[in-house]
Amino acid sequence: MLALGASAQIPALERVEPMFWWVGMSNPNLQLIVHGNNIAARNVVLNYPGVKLKAVHKVENSNYLFLDLEVFSSASPGTFPIKFTKAGEKALVYNYSLKKRDKSAGRAQGVTSKDLIYLIMPDRFSNGDESNDSFDNMREKGINRDSMYSRHGGDIQGVMNHLDYLKNLGVTAIWLTPEIENDEPHASYHGYAVTDYYKIDPRYGTNELYKQFVEKCHSMGLKVIKDLVHNHAGTEGYTISDMPMKSWVHQWPTYTKSNFRDAAVMDPHVSPMDRKLMQDGWFDHRMADMNESNPYVQNFLTQNHIWWVEYAGIDGFRLDTYPYNDPAYMAKWAQDVKAEFPKLSIFGETLVWSAANQAFFTQGNTVNRGFDTHLPGITDGVLKDAIFEAINGNDGWTDGVGRLYSVLAQDFLYQDATRNTIFLDNHDMSRMLSVLKEDFTKYKSAMAMLLTMRGVPQLYYGDEILMKNLSDPDGLVREDFAGGWKGDKDNKFTADGRTKRENEAFNYVSKLANYRKVTTALQTGKLMQYVPEKGIYVYFRYDAAKTVMVIFNSSEKEQTASAERYFERIGDAKKARNVITDEDVDLKQIALPAKTALVLELLPGITH
Repeated sequence: MLALGASAQIPALERVEPMFWWVGMSNPNLQLIVHGNNIAARNVVLNYPGVKLKAVHKVENSNYLFLDLEVFSSASPGTFPIKFTKAGEKALVYNYSLKKRDKSAGRAQGVTSKDLIYLIMPDRFSNGDESNDSFDNMREKGINRDSMYSRHGGDIQGVMNHLDYLKNLGVTAIWLTPEIENDEPHASYHGYAVTDYYKIDPRYGTNELYKQFVEKCHSMGLKVIKDLVHNHAGTEGYTISDMPMKSWVHQWPTYTKSNFRDAAVMDPHVSPMDRKLMQDGWFDHRMADMNESNPYVQNFLTQNHIWWVEYAGIDGFRLDTYPYNDPAYMAKWAQDVKAEFPKLSIFGETLVWSAANQAFFTQGNTVNRGFDTHLPGITDGVLKDAIFEAINGNDGWTDGVGRLYSVLAQDFLYQDATRNTIFLDNHDMSRMLSVLKEDFTKYKSAMAMLLTMRGVPQLYYGDEILMKNLSDPDGLVREDFAGGWKGDKDNKFTADGRTKRENEAFNYVSKLANYRKVTTALQTGKLMQYVPEKGIYVYFRYDAAKTVMVIFNSSEKEQTASAERYFERIGDAKKARNVITDEDVDLKQIALPAKTALVLELLPGITH
């Protein structure tokens, strides 16, 4: 499908990656990828105390060399020349730097169930620097906010300009969709067709600005998650347009798309071709499927991800399209990354249809996998669907709230379900408000569950101000955040710019999120749920400090519930405080309007 040598018009020494590295890494081995016109015709000379050139690999494409270095613990930070020599020609020189590791407190600290993640598409959040909106040397030029598939001009500076807004909302961690360069001809604003792994897309900013962004977030008590794409790469990137070797990507006689069937990975009766199509098929014509069984590809990806953590100090990774990757490599990748950054958190995207399918990919599931994936958690799309069924569906044994109860009852499948990221929507699916048919009562109930349930909750930008729309057919779920651009009619970042209902939504989410921030029972406490009865579903989050009761009436009519059935958790408590209204509630008779969830903190008198 792809040929070698498609891009021979490059400088004699075009690039060396990683561009620099650090002394004192857990793994002393480092593989440099060198790209330049016929660079393989040259010899390599390196001389620096504590650094050994172990091997020089020539591959199918003479525009590449792969250099195996060993950086001993005795190596000191500094810069040294790597010379590429050829008889009768002037040597090419790359001055390589080894830096001192930054071990400051608060770097690579991990994202846990104590946090609330806020997902942002940088292109659609805020344009903080109009000077970087377009570049003549990039394939897609200009911005067009009237098109959902064009670039709109949002950037990293725009996110930095609104960190106070996020802090006030109660957010503690920010996940940006990929910020690295996507130099594709069209519709690459989303970030998932990377063309330069070591470079922030210029339309978002610079590497240095990204580092400043992380540092500013940390100074404000906010963490940062980086979105990684192992599975595929944009076809305009240099390693794809001028591949080192044919086996760099999965090759097919003609363009072959993935079948997108995750069950083929775990099916004991699977057709081998179905499994191959799932894992080796391409996502899109513009997204080449990486061959992660190739050791050169493995080193290239893993070192890049380690580089970004050490360079910027990010706190966690979200792994795109996790089931499509090579399983053995991903397990090794996780171990290699955690060896350098033990506290770093990792969660994989698994948009599948059952809890068993999700759990199959998580760590500790060695009976079914035959090995450990070392993947701590996943994106819990099954719980998302169960919450919507609980709110929109009709009560039944495994329908309505019965579905939610049943999904949580399957938490035994995970080593630790609290490491799963829970959510109601994201950039790839219909907005929660639209799924809930724009019913504000249902919206509040869904938010109540999201912010009190086990796991790591994640909001999608704009959910807190009632942004809506379905995912098909026009992509409006990636609409701009009003107020993020100069000249916007409304500014939803301020209370004055929001409608009365939008402020009610913002205040509701903010009240719960900030309550969660100071309530350990909702962060790390245990979960106890009760079998639903007559459409009423109750669960508790509790620890030695507090007990929080969440009670949801899924029926279409008002009901009254008595706390008597829940004596195990309520003990001798007679009253509770409504977390949203601050009103006292008599636990003997709890009035529950239709489709309403109440979040109640039990008042003194509790037994634990």
